[in-house]
Amino acid sequence: MLLPLVLIVSPGLAADNNGNWQTARRWSQMLRGHARTRILSHWPVAGESTGEVTEAVAMLALHARRSADSIEAWASAHPAQGLAVVLTGTDLYQDILDDATAQRSLELAQHLVVLQDQGPQAVPPQYRDKTRVMFQSTTTRKSLPKNPKFLKATMVGHLREVKSPQTLFQAARLLAMRADIHIDHIGVALETSLGVQARLAEADNPKYRWLGGVAHESTRWHIQRADVLVHCSRMEGGAHVVMEAVCSGTPVLASRVDGNVGMLGDDYAGYFAWGDAKGLADLMVRCRDDAAFLTHLRAQCEARAPLFQPAKEQAALIELIKALTRKTNLKN
Repeated sequence: MLLPLVLIVSPGLAADNNGNWQTARRWSQMLRGHARTRILSHWPVAGESTGEVTEAVAMLALHARRSADSIEAWASAHPAQGLAVVLTGTDLYQDILDDATAQRSLELAQHLVVLQDQGPQAVPPQYRDKTRVMFQSTTTRKSLPKNPKFLKATMVGHLREVKSPQTLFQAARLLAMRADIHIDHIGVALETSLGVQARLAEADNPKYRWLGGVAHESTRWHIQRADVLVHCSRMEGGAHVVMEAVCSGTPVLASRVDGNVGMLGDDYAGYFAWGDAKGLADLMVRCRDDAAFLTHLRAQCEARAPLFQPAKEQAALIELIKALTRKTNLKN
């Protein structure tokens, strides 16, 4: 029996190596044996007619604004076919508030997907009955040995305003006299000025290192070696790097924004106020000086880790496809 074809529209592809691409790639792998998939940056593909993909039974579109053209085209060409819009980040906490194309995507979708349990509260009330939470997942990794001579804090995220790297730069300056706290910062400078600021932070504190772009597997190794992961974002839909840290036994120091709270839980002890560099620096100092506090954070993260199991995400994904297609020919 020929498996149904599902289109996954992602505004980021392999070359971008961002969260949207990681989601699209993982979902394509999870649907093997259950559905055929095709990952696209835009639909219809330039040079192809819509008729060449009429066999597709559903579309999963990542990001309400950035995939809005594809969502509109699919809904127009295939009004009876399934359409799910996945709210992956800035669209959930920014675009759907004031961008007409993102708002139109919410209207057209049969199902909306958010990636952490605070997400439904950000969706307009009239669309919440078609919204589901689907935690993303990652493989479990063993925590690697730490250097007892210092605390290693690692931040992962391309340097752009929404990730708030300036908070880490300033925290590094505040910690310049603490030779026992080392900071590694992984990410490409998508905004040139932030790359300049990273170099200035290195000059002010030699224990801060900006490593630039690092391959995904190597990034995971850095996370496994870290004592803590730092996550400073202004807004998040459900950050991959947070669950990768949690599933590597590495506690997270995170800005208290809804996307992080939805991943780590409301009572998590490792939050600092968004933009509060001193609050972040104080948490790093406490993690270095108070072993019991670091152990507590690790235990809290361990308790959240089952949310991010691949089998759980795969089951939720297959259930979503079934809801979109209203067919029973997907293998259980």
